[in-house]
Amino acid sequence: MDLATFWFILIGVLFVGYFVLEGFDFGVGMLLPVLGRDDRERRVVINTIGPVWDGNEVWLITAGGAMFAAFPEWYATLFSGFYLPLLLILVALIVRAVGFDYRGKRADAAWKRNWDIAIIFGSYTPALLWGVAFANIVRGVPIDANFDYTGGFFNLLNPYALLGGITMVALCLTHGAVFLALKTEGDIRVRANRIGGRAGLIAAVLAVTFLAWTVSAHGGNAASVAISAVAALALAGALLANRAGREGWAFVGTAITIGLAVVTLFTVLFPNVMPSSTDPANTLTIANASSSAYTLKIMTWVALVFTPIVLLYQGWTYWVFRKRIGVHHIPDDGAVSSPAGSAVGGA
Repeated sequence: MDLATFWFILIGVLFVGYFVLEGFDFGVGMLLPVLGRDDRERRVVINTIGPVWDGNEVWLITAGGAMFAAFPEWYATLFSGFYLPLLLILVALIVRAVGFDYRGKRADAAWKRNWDIAIIFGSYTPALLWGVAFANIVRGVPIDANFDYTGGFFNLLNPYALLGGITMVALCLTHGAVFLALKTEGDIRVRANRIGGRAGLIAAVLAVTFLAWTVSAHGGNAASVAISAVAALALAGALLANRAGREGWAFVGTAITIGLAVVTLFTVLFPNVMPSSTDPANTLTIANASSSAYTLKIMTWVALVFTPIVLLYQGWTYWVFRKRIGVHHIPDDGAVSSPAGSAVGGA
């Protein structure tokens, strides 16, 4: 395996980690108005992701940095051509982060309601647009001989890409509901379990349709078909585990489903990184989009040293904040800890 292929795989792994971890963050934000019937319940919902949501976004930053350094042509074409949707994703993530931090600054109900809206917007929007973006990467976009994107924003809103976006929303919502059932107690846990089962059925139909369309119309092979089948089985297992009240196994199942869905997209994409719908000769591949061998070699040594450290630290964070929380952990005093710092009852 050459280093360009290695870094393509590593970037795929980073995006798998991002969507698996940030996926339940998005889902929790989406479910805030549904599961949080009063302020204390909403604070429970937010505090389930309080210690981890910002750490989960490190996977995206690392994936973007790796893409910039290992495949500068891919990075340049993607970030210039997809400028508007990526900007909207960035704005949504910022708005969500500010919502987490500012929601508890005042006890005023209208103040909290407005920041709740910001959190909901910052959860739905990235999930939808990431699905649209990755579907377009696999489908192919207009690229000229200079590797410049020549389409517009509305070129990205095709049926396949919109299905990808809706599928990502449904998967994240299901993943978030299962996570909340795993991390909460009492009525919130019961309601989250019920919503996870209902949302999971919708997500299953959408995911099977999207993955079948992907492997049949966009260069699927035996490996991508097999991976898609395992993803579907994992989601079915997650729904059965959720129905049996085994939230831990249900969460593993939804995590595997999202992870393997991303793996399917990268498998179908390889060895391309950004197909051209204008002319196959303009397609970006791991060969013509990669950095020099020396750059990739240095990056590989850096990754081998620092990746285990990051994984150990993040794993330790999840272990420390592994316990369930409930309404009885939340003081009824109108104040709430900022999710950027600590979660009430999380340890």
